[in-house]
Order: sequence, then C-alpha cells, then structure tokens
Amino acid sequence: MKLNFRNIKMIGSLAVLSSIVLASCSDSEAKEVVVATNTTTIDKQEIVTKPISQLHPEFDLSVSGELEPAEQVSLYAKVNGFVKKINVDIGDEVKKGQLLAVLEAPEMDQRLVSDRSSEQKLHSDFLYAQQNLERLKEAAKTEGAVAAIELDRAESAMNSAKSAYESSQAQTGHSAQMQKYLHVVAPFNGIITERNVSEGALVGPGSGQPIFRVADEENLKLKIALPEKHAGSVHDDMEVSFTVNSQPGKKFDAKLSRSSKLINSQNRAMILEFDVENTEHSLNGGEYAQVQLKLKRKTPTFFVSPKSILNTQSGLFVLTKNQSEIQRVPVKEGVRLDTLTEIFGNLKEGDLIVQSPTEQMK
Repeated sequence: MKLNFRNIKMIGSLAVLSSIVLASCSDSEAKEVVVATNTTTIDKQEIVTKPISQLHPEFDLSVSGELEPAEQVSLYAKVNGFVKKINVDIGDEVKKGQLLAVLEAPEMDQRLVSDRSSEQKLHSDFLYAQQNLERLKEAAKTEGAVAAIELDRAESAMNSAKSAYESSQAQTGHSAQMQKYLHVVAPFNGIITERNVSEGALVGPGSGQPIFRVADEENLKLKIALPEKHAGSVHDDMEVSFTVNSQPGKKFDAKLSRSSKLINSQNRAMILEFDVENTEHSLNGGEYAQVQLKLKRKTPTFFVSPKSILNTQSGLFVLTKNQSEIQRVPVKEGVRLDTLTEIFGNLKEGDLIVQSPTEQMK
C-alpha cells in the first residue's frame, strides 16, 4: 500500500498520543500504590502503652537561704543628752543588763529634784488634812460641838490633798524613769556589731542614728523562701542541711522551727525559718547558705516517663488509650525524679499512657 505524507503524519500523531496516555496511566497507578502503602503503615503502627504510676516519694530541692541572728536590735537614746561614758566597742561580747554607755542631761536632774520637793510638800499637806479630819470626827462625838458642814469641808480638803499628792507621786516617778534612760544597757546576750558615737556626742530620739547595734551570735536562724509550687510539701518535722561559702565542704543541719503559713504576694513564696545553734561560733550571721531540703507531698501523685509527655504549642499533654480509644489530656509538670516526671491533670489510677506520643495520633 502506498502511503502519502498526510497518512504518515496522522500515524505519528496517534503514536505520540498513545505514549502520553500510557504515561499518565502509569503515574496514576504509581501514586495509588504509594498512597496505599503509606495508609497501611499508619494502620499497622504499634502503640506502646504503660499504666500510670501513683507514687509518694521523697524528693530533694536546692534553694538559697540566709543566716540571720535570732535577735538583733539597734539601741537609740530615749532622751536628749551628751554621751558621758562608753564602756564597750565593736566586737565586744555583752550580757543582758550590762551597762553599755552613760549619758548626762543636767536639766533632767534638776527636774527630778524639783518633782521630789513638790511631792514632799504635798505629802505634808495631805497628812495635815487627814489629821484635821480625824480631830473633827473625834470632837463631833460630843453633840453640838462640830457642825456637820465642817466635817464635810474637812473631808473634801483631805481628798483634794490626797489627789494632789498622788499626782505629784506620778510626776516624780516619770522624772525618775526618764533619768534611767540615761543609762544604755544590753537587752540580751550578744555582741556589739556597730558603734556610731564617741564620748561627748549629742544624742537623742531625733538623731536618726543608733548608738549601738547588738546581735545574738550564739543563736541563728536560717531563713528561706520556698517556691509556691512546693508549699504543699512542707511538714512539721522537715529537716534540712546547708553549706556556707566561708566553710566549704562542711555541712550543717537544722530542723523547721516556724513558717509564715501563707504565700507572699510579691515573690510567690512561703517563708520558712530554721533555728541554728552556734555555740562554737563557727557560723556568722548574715551569710548566704545553699540549702538542701527533703520534701514529700501530703498525698500520692501521678508519675510518668518524660518521653510520655507531648510538648505542643498549645501546652503539655499525655495520651491515654483506654478501650482502644486515644484521648489527649492536658497536664502540668511537677517535680522530676531520675527517670520519672510528676504530672497533674484529669487522670485516674489504671489509665494506660502512650509511651512515645506524636501529634499525628488521632
């Protein structure tokens, strides 16, 4: 058969069209195979679960603390006066009631003398009025000897003199008490940590500067701020160990003495205090300490492996698989132990936790 140029062109076009159709069919079949293969992989993916653990362990927490003297006070002058004598200096150990300094104020001495003189005069007036009343009462036993109004007048004069005498007594006591403030004494056993004046200096309530600062060096207290999330683990028998920079490698122990019971609104922490005996003077008040606490929840809590927690942009979750149904449960982390992490959420004992969750699990 003779083929012309037109027939050859048509045959070539049909051949090219057939190739395109076959290629398209091959691509579709390949895509179908790939999709079918991926679907089979997801359906056959093995999901490993493990029952959630409810534990009640004791865990360690490291926080910073500060050692403070159990008692410390700034001693000011109660009255205006000049420093006459100073008996102690910085670093001196003092006993309760020991005389630390003597002030002088001549005007206070004169006022005390004046008040005592007035008290003696009014006391004499009171005794005279009292004797006069007794004489009139004795005379009144004779009928008509003394008028009733005279007795009333004498009794009123005696009561008035008595009131004036008692008022004078109070004034004298006040002046004597103010004069005692010229003697500055130690309020407790301790050590002088600061001395701010010298002999001859003018001191008084308005000076704004203490004469001495006294601190107890034998009894210290360790003060720490426990974060809010651990406040529920505080118990009365809590013990701690701590170290200080001045004695590296040496550990000290203390037991809980008191707590604030409430969370501070500024730093969101509970203040704990531990009494520390320092009879050997090995510690210094004002030191910072590194404190190791042993805490324990009041009730058991749930723990899971850290790999079981799904961390997403919307928060932390764990996946539970109960009766072939996977559920996403939002949780919050607590403390971390060696291989477990404490979690809080809508969970119950016996829940099966997916061990290696992914966001693709529905």
